[in-house]
Amino acid sequence: MGVRTRRRRAAAGVAAGGLLVAGLLVARELSSPVFGLRQGPLAKDAACTRIADRYPDRLDGDRRDRVTFEGLAVWGHGAVRLRCGLTPPVPTKDPCFAVNGVDWVLREAASRDGRKLVVTYGRRPAVELSIADSVRQPDAVLTEVSRLVAPVRQNNHCLRSG
Repeated sequence: MGVRTRRRRAAAGVAAGGLLVAGLLVARELSSPVFGLRQGPLAKDAACTRIADRYPDRLDGDRRDRVTFEGLAVWGHGAVRLRCGLTPPVPTKDPCFAVNGVDWVLREAASRDGRKLVVTYGRRPAVELSIADSVRQPDAVLTEVSRLVAPVRQNNHCLRSG
């Protein structure tokens, strides 16, 4: 066996190893609980930092996943996803409801993959909450997240009180 043949085999082995590592990294990224999520433009806002400091370790019985992006929190390997730092929504005809003094807009058109998508109304920065159909107690999750969001000053309401 010549030197050239050994070099070719070694190069082929290195290339195959590189492809295997790249494939594993891609598979890991695709299975990440934050795959496809982006930080909001206001994710570095002090209000998001205050909210992040109060994230519960568990929601709906599921542990909070390790996430390194600012303004993002995930529980149950993506069953519940929170994004802080969004631009507040403009007045809309989408359904609106209040939970513990926090107005939420249901984004029916944006809901996909069997998930409920809601965003706070009248608060800057806005918080988006995405809840999978597999979540056992979505109302309890929304109540807990509303407590996190409540300290962010509300400037507008989508519902009239009284």
